[in-house]
Amino acid sequence: MKVLFWVQHLLGIGHVRRAAVIAESLRAAGAEVTLAAGGFPVAGVEPAGVNRVQLPPVRAAGADFSALIDESGRPVDDAWRGRRAAALMQVFDDCHPDILLTESFPLGRRAFRFELLPVLEAARGRSRPPIIAASVRDILVRKAQPAKERQMADLARRWFDHILVHGDPALVPLEATFPPAGLIADLVAYTGYVAPERPAVSASEGVGSGEVVVSVGGGAVGETLLRAALAARALSPLADIRWRLLAGPDLPDQVVRDLARQADPGVTVERARPDFPDLLNRAKLSISQAGYNTVLDILAAGCRAILVPFAAGQESEQALRAGLLAERGLVQVLSETDLAPASLAAAIAEIMAGPKPNHAGFRRDGGPETARTLVTAASR
Repeated sequence: MKVLFWVQHLLGIGHVRRAAVIAESLRAAGAEVTLAAGGFPVAGVEPAGVNRVQLPPVRAAGADFSALIDESGRPVDDAWRGRRAAALMQVFDDCHPDILLTESFPLGRRAFRFELLPVLEAARGRSRPPIIAASVRDILVRKAQPAKERQMADLARRWFDHILVHGDPALVPLEATFPPAGLIADLVAYTGYVAPERPAVSASEGVGSGEVVVSVGGGAVGETLLRAALAARALSPLADIRWRLLAGPDLPDQVVRDLARQADPGVTVERARPDFPDLLNRAKLSISQAGYNTVLDILAAGCRAILVPFAAGQESEQALRAGLLAERGLVQVLSETDLAPASLAAAIAEIMAGPKPNHAGFRRDGGPETARTLVTAASR
């Protein structure tokens, strides 16, 4: 059974990490997986046993996603779009998939309709069309114009067999961030959250034991949080333990060197680590943004956590996720607009004075469940 999985990340790396887990789950279920990647390669995120095909890469020029730039730093134009569309169609023709899976689209990534709609049309035109499914995050970014959301629902109704939502409706149902969800309710299935399976590790021994771990995911928009944390340490009740600041791969080298120069001997500044979930398992406190994968790692570790949701431009996803978790007493939230060394130190004092939260109860088997759903559908 062959799967073609299209994924495009533009700023953070959460989309890529989630797609890697799903691709590996499909591979474990016996499928031959081709991952058509439209973003720039991310070091350390290579799904095992998967054929990764690099499309001409593109990324967001800034946090507001208002412009896309290519590998040369130039805004994309119609000629570039033509090359991308042709490259993706070639991958589709070479793969001849039984399952066509798109990450976010049609409930996101509208800017890539130029390459996806021709592939969807070609897929539906085959004598034995593949199962067509969308891999969708738990929380979507609301559109300013409701008509655009209705268009997304229409695209889902026209082209897709399944809309697989990688979340748990007990925390947030799709309609909370996508009002036309009722129009496609028969297509929607919740898989649970997508998290990699990890072996059990010691919660008391090893790197990170008893530390404050400050992380910013991919790092492209995390400099402000790292600098605030560095200054907050001396003001907090945890000034006498080690703090570990993890700079994501997209944070400029000069910023990382500057943070390291400013750090006192009780602070470690380094790039993001592959054992990040293990660090959280041993940590006294996590301070982070509220991206999908980071939150899952926090829930799995069961540690105390302060979330500072990324909220630049029209981004609402992280703030909503953080707010829902805070309502359940699972985390503490500090808004970006209120972030300062003193306010962060106060939040640390408050969370450390309270009980450790109980993070059990949310489904985290989204990878295997996605694979089971798709392989079963394609086998009929």
